[in-house]
Amino acid sequence: MKRHILIAAAAATLVAGATPAAAANRLIVPNVAVAVAKSPMMVQADREWNRLGARPGPLAETWTLDGDVLNRLDFYGGLLAGTTLFREVDRRNRPLPKLRADMLPTDIPTLFEQSYRIAQNTSLFTIDSVAPATLGGANGVRFTYSFVRQDEDVTRKGEAVAAMVGGKLWLISFEAPALHYFDAGIASARTIIASAKLPGK
Repeated sequence: MKRHILIAAAAATLVAGATPAAAANRLIVPNVAVAVAKSPMMVQADREWNRLGARPGPLAETWTLDGDVLNRLDFYGGLLAGTTLFREVDRRNRPLPKLRADMLPTDIPTLFEQSYRIAQNTSLFTIDSVAPATLGGANGVRFTYSFVRQDEDVTRKGEAVAAMVGGKLWLISFEAPALHYFDAGIASARTIIASAKLPGK
């Protein structure tokens, strides 16, 4: 398994080197509040992270410590009803599930799981725990998950906190390989999630 992670790290380096200037990464300075995901959501990092130019969706962005293959912190900023969590990968044959304005916090992990199964093209995805939580002062849900990507044997762990406010979905998730990288990054990710401020809260 370590060999696969080393290969993934090398691949991440190659991808980073090939990233066009228009999608250049930016360094996140610690202890400074910044807006994320092209939204009013504000967070504050406890250490340096890299903000990636490539986005998982129009109102989303990704931060990483060691390259997004090894760890990623994703922010989704106020997604509206009728939109999807990720960009469509095959709208005709495998459409992604759409958000509903009346979704309950307990509906969010199911939406997340269904979206991942399609976007990652994997049946190996499990929601491991679900519990009440707050995000930016709004009542919501915290859930943990694990999955294996298509054509990989690396198990990845994740933790997310989400809330519905005014019919919009706000969500922050952290994921990394279960071996070393998840435990190495989760404390910093939790600090950032705890710092989140939502508009009107």
